[in-house]
Amino acid sequence: MSGPNGDPNISSEDGIINDDDEFGEEEYAAINSMLDQINSYLDDLEERNDTLNGKLHELLESNRQARLDFRAELLGSTTQEEHHAAEQVSLPSKPDQLEENK
Repeated sequence: MSGPNGDPNISSEDGIINDDDEFGEEEYAAINSMLDQINSYLDDLEERNDTLNGKLHELLESNRQARLDFRAELLGSTTQEEHHAAEQVSLPSKPDQLEENK
């Protein structure tokens, strides 16, 4: 017969597996209490993780919106500067007009 992990050289009758360990009610109660505590800690950790994840998404969205606003402002001011520069080039100044009229 094969062993507990499928090892053909060890049989479960060789006494390696000892199922005679008996736990009393107190041990089971202590284990259950520890598992409950671990479960509580994990729930708290999951709640904190969800909160941080939500805050991270808010921060990323805020950052994205700020970049879009900055880019629009930058492109808007560049367009206005180009438009203003184009007006100055197309409209001759008064001294230039006087020289052309002479």
